[in-house]
Amino acid sequence: MKKIVLITFALVLGLNVFGQRRRNMNGVPQTNREPTELEIAKRKQMMEDRKQEYIDNFLTTLEADEFQKVIIKQYIDSYYDKKIALLKERYEHSLDRKDAIEKLDNSHFKELEALISENDMAKIKEMIKGNFDEKEVVKKKKKKRKKRKKDKDEDDDGR
Repeated sequence: MKKIVLITFALVLGLNVFGQRRRNMNGVPQTNREPTELEIAKRKQMMEDRKQEYIDNFLTTLEADEFQKVIIKQYIDSYYDKKIALLKERYEHSLDRKDAIEKLDNSHFKELEALISENDMAKIKEMIKGNFDEKEVVKKKKKKRKKRKKDKDEDDDGR
């Protein structure tokens, strides 16, 4: 009986020590806190930069000239700003929000249809739906950069 009590005591003590040691390995847990104004501003800037990069990558896929691309960029920029405003707004039902976004999707680019080709307009509508694959564009840009660098290196070696 003494042996069973000693083994049980040793087992409980060992598990307790093991649990504390494991907790110390993970470090002190971080407490959740509100973000500071600086962190909020930094995050907003990062989001804005990412949005501009996304739009620029999309514009490289279009067949429009530079003037048309500037106009398209302004339209897309204002579209995303309006969509974010709609998403931040409180609605009584989620269907109301969905209807408002659908209305924005259908009406925002109406004026732009007369200025650009049908193919470009179809690409814009696909991007609005979320079917734009940015990774392909980034890969193509990377290949072009590598090709230009390779051509430049060959030109430097050939002199």
